[in-house]
Amino acid sequence: MMLSLVTGVLAAALTLAAVVAQGVRWLRVLQREHYAPRPLLRFVGRWNSTPLLGSSKLPGKTPLLLATLQIAVIVTLVVLGFELVAVVLLSIGAWFLPLGLGRRGRTSPLAWTRRLRTVAVVASLVDLVIAGSGFAFGHPAATAAVGILAVPFAVAFAALVTAPFEDRLAQSFVAQARERLVRVAPTVVAITGSYGKTSTKHHLAELLGSRHGIVPTPRSFNNRAGLSRAINENLTDGSTVFIAEMGTYGLGEIAALCEWCPPTLSVVTSIGPVHLERMKSLENIATAKYEITERASTVVLNTDDPILASWVDRLNAEGKRVVTAGSVSEASVRVVSEAERWLIIRDGVTVAEVLPVAGVHETNLACAIAAAFELGADPYEVATRISHLTPAQHRLTVVTAPSGLTIIDDTFNANPASARSALALLGSIPSAGRRVVVTPGLIELGPEQEAANVTVGRDVAALGATLISVARTNAGALRTGFGTSCEAFATRELAVSWVRANLGATDVVLYLNDLPDHYP
Repeated sequence: MMLSLVTGVLAAALTLAAVVAQGVRWLRVLQREHYAPRPLLRFVGRWNSTPLLGSSKLPGKTPLLLATLQIAVIVTLVVLGFELVAVVLLSIGAWFLPLGLGRRGRTSPLAWTRRLRTVAVVASLVDLVIAGSGFAFGHPAATAAVGILAVPFAVAFAALVTAPFEDRLAQSFVAQARERLVRVAPTVVAITGSYGKTSTKHHLAELLGSRHGIVPTPRSFNNRAGLSRAINENLTDGSTVFIAEMGTYGLGEIAALCEWCPPTLSVVTSIGPVHLERMKSLENIATAKYEITERASTVVLNTDDPILASWVDRLNAEGKRVVTAGSVSEASVRVVSEAERWLIIRDGVTVAEVLPVAGVHETNLACAIAAAFELGADPYEVATRISHLTPAQHRLTVVTAPSGLTIIDDTFNANPASARSALALLGSIPSAGRRVVVTPGLIELGPEQEAANVTVGRDVAALGATLISVARTNAGALRTGFGTSCEAFATRELAVSWVRANLGATDVVLYLNDLPDHYP
């Protein structure tokens, strides 16, 4: 009896340790995915189906093979009567698996916020009920297995049931932000787009220059929590222009933002397959982005984008003032490359000629210039400031390392369009040595993701560049597109070490996109 009690207590302790190890992993994934349950469960599938990295020539094996082997061993031990040994092996496996999904976090450590603690408590209670029932019937191995496997599902369930409470709590911050907007009364400029919105926001703030009271949202604070925080912390008496980046993962989100942060001027930079995994179709993406126009009196559109060009007549019919911008289309505000210079054209008249700025995309700049003009900026001052523009952080930033190596940093949220731009920039930089692309590929493209990454690999090969793939998520598709063997590293840090050891003053390296470590 005593031996049975000791065995049960030891099995329970081991199971608890394993559940905690798993819980920390999946809580961090949930936090990185903005507490959304469905994406969390998608990551459970990813970590169990994405092949492990193999050699440079052959793909690795799927983690499911490891799981299957472990299950076979556990079942054999239980049948032979070694339940405690089975529990020990289960716990060891839970401590280390999935391989690569660390407990501490390499790029994004777990932040024990109040919200995360709430989810953790609810998830623990759910898992306790699941696991406790097994111990009550005297089956420690089965209990350990069910308790460990249930952890990500318990975390997802906890996030789901606590969401209404969190929404009510968030409304207090939204109410505070709404009141501050009414009191300060700045002109609100809202910017959205599948890509280009952060760069356009950054350029607009720089073009408006030192005018008093220009307040852009910091970094990528573009959802309800980030926008309300930016207003509550940064908007002060005397602020005259508030530039609000607005993002979305679904229909109705931008409309909800505009309800309490109504823009006078809206800017739409692009429509593309970014977040297609969540949004399901390009039509849904376009519909979601269109919501930013509903309360604005003036709308700036990038009419290089055919979908946005099709909005012009519709918005005119709704009584909006529409300002078109672009570099290729016959827009009212254009930035045109010609003979190693940029022509700034407004309503068919060239208002300035400036030198191109590395890392600044002409279309994003055109949208920013059009918005600046609508806010009353002087064309001469705008043209003067263009030469002092800087790329948004981690977006086509070109620097020279102490070794003389030329580095192109385009690690922030790459997409098919920005990948083409980055590779074009890589090809345009003179080099007597090697051109190298370090990338984990493109993500959140749903059913188009594999084909998009095959294209990236093919475009790298067409440049005559060397491909270095990072992580497991897109390694197979990149390798397929590249067509020959390539180096593959589990982490960006390992790839950077390879670059430092193998490249020098005559070489150019492009870091295209970066993945947080909750991706396999």
